[in-house]
Amino acid sequence: MDRYIQAHGRRLFGLCLTLCAHRQDAEDLYQDTWLKALAHFHQYDPARPFEPWLTRICVNTYRNSLRRLARSPIFNGFRTGEEKEALLTSVPAPDRPDYTPLYQAVAGLPEKLRVTVILYYFEEMDVNTTAQVLGIPPGTVKSRLNKARTKLKEVLGNEPDL
Repeated sequence: MDRYIQAHGRRLFGLCLTLCAHRQDAEDLYQDTWLKALAHFHQYDPARPFEPWLTRICVNTYRNSLRRLARSPIFNGFRTGEEKEALLTSVPAPDRPDYTPLYQAVAGLPEKLRVTVILYYFEEMDVNTTAQVLGIPPGTVKSRLNKARTKLKEVLGNEPDL
């Protein structure tokens, strides 16, 4: 497992930082991902690429943490599901001074669109790999990317540097 951590650890931590609002949450997600990868390593097919398998574990672990958070009694004080959803989808992006408006716009996307954008653009995965990681058809990835681009154009307007 050490060679996998050396080969993929840095990129995985970058994904965790992109998904999570705070560094501590990203570190927790990183550790949880490796623990799950180790626990389920017997299910890994060495004939297939390791990175998409690991990324899928990370994304699913992140989604599970969001679900637990949504069911938490702390968040039951909302009047509507929309209020709760707005809070959960407003996770700020990591500090990148040059791209702050873009990260904020991506953070404001619905969770399904946001995760798809992160995998495709930030993690530079192709449509098929993104589809494999998310467990959806490639056409759905393309549709989500199209919806996300439309929403981002509305939010960002005419940002020339982005």
